[in-house]
Amino acid sequence: MSVKVVLPTALARHTEGVKTITTEAKNLPDLLAEFDAKFPALSQNVKDEHGKLRRFINVYVNDEDIRFLGGDALAFEDGDEVMLIPSIAGGVL
Repeated sequence: MSVKVVLPTALARHTEGVKTITTEAKNLPDLLAEFDAKFPALSQNVKDEHGKLRRFINVYVNDEDIRFLGGDALAFEDGDEVMLIPSIAGGVL
């Protein structure tokens, strides 16, 4: 099984510029554990002090928000594309 993980530039700076990662992770918790081992700087930026995904990181699987697909319990399938997108807020009107 192979899953493609796509990172925006804001997160790729924590992977030495790597924007696409291929993984065998079966679900989001497995993917986060893989970040611990392979990309510790990325892991620190996407996980909170309890090891859970930070609130402001949105995860999409095949362009659908993972929250509507089962959240952490969603099993990735061969060929899935996972995107991690940080929320952006702020500014003045």
